[in-house]
Amino acid sequence: MEILDYAFMQRALIAALIVGVTAPAIGIYLVQRRQALMGDGIGHVALTGVGLGFLLNTSPIWVATAVAIAGSVVMELIRWYGKTRGDLALAMLFYGGMAGGVMLMNLSDAGSNANLGTYLFGSITTVSPQDMTTIYVLAALVLAITIGLRRQLFAVCQDEEFARVTGLPVRLLNLLVAVTAAVTVTVAMRVVGLLLVSALMVIPVAAAQQISRSFAVTFSVAVAIGVAVTLTGTTTSYYVDVPSGATIVLFAIGLFVIFTGLAAPLAKKRARAAAEASKGCTLEVPGDRPATDDVSVAG
Repeated sequence: MEILDYAFMQRALIAALIVGVTAPAIGIYLVQRRQALMGDGIGHVALTGVGLGFLLNTSPIWVATAVAIAGSVVMELIRWYGKTRGDLALAMLFYGGMAGGVMLMNLSDAGSNANLGTYLFGSITTVSPQDMTTIYVLAALVLAITIGLRRQLFAVCQDEEFARVTGLPVRLLNLLVAVTAAVTVTVAMRVVGLLLVSALMVIPVAAAQQISRSFAVTFSVAVAIGVAVTLTGTTTSYYVDVPSGATIVLFAIGLFVIFTGLAAPLAKKRARAAAEASKGCTLEVPGDRPATDDVSVAG
């Protein structure tokens, strides 16, 4: 294939594959916690890290990772202690992160509006060998947590009170989910961009939930969808010359619509199967049973 003849496209496809796996892997826990937009908020904060990286003339990805992790910890603290003013504090954190990133980018000698656009909306063809090393390390960390601690994380995201009763460190695990989401945002920002990364965390999971009812199946289907749309979107962006991030997200939305259309027929099929199974469990009393089997109540 022509697309594989170029080193930058080989890196792009590998990065797309990694992001297609990692984003839904942590996204399923965010959706379970009803925090589908958390990735978007972390993306706003991570932009400050990108700008700071350019200002300090160092790796924007590593600095963005550190800033995103710090921002995710602050978000969790606000969620725990913010109470009625928590939403206002989060809004200021998100918008402040975006404004800080734009300001720092323009103050740096290396930064420019063009650089800002590649991090906001993704530019997968500009992924460098150094970026790939960072992506490998961070993705391995994300997968180790999301797969290795899947039972504990699922319990906490499903019912915090039950998880606390069973002895799980609920706050620590919640913090771990937030930090892992922050790391995933920085892994994916070169592929789909900071403003679109939340979509890749949420949409594949939402699509998988349309046709599956168990956590394990939803996890597997969501990852498969993530891989499919990232690879297809990256390939399409190469041949059609369109932005990779937007293409990937639009493919994901398209699959969500298709899976939603399949959900109703599948639900009817399951209902019929359940009805047939219940018929097989009906007890029938033989008509020629002896009279001694009848139960009478003495007066």
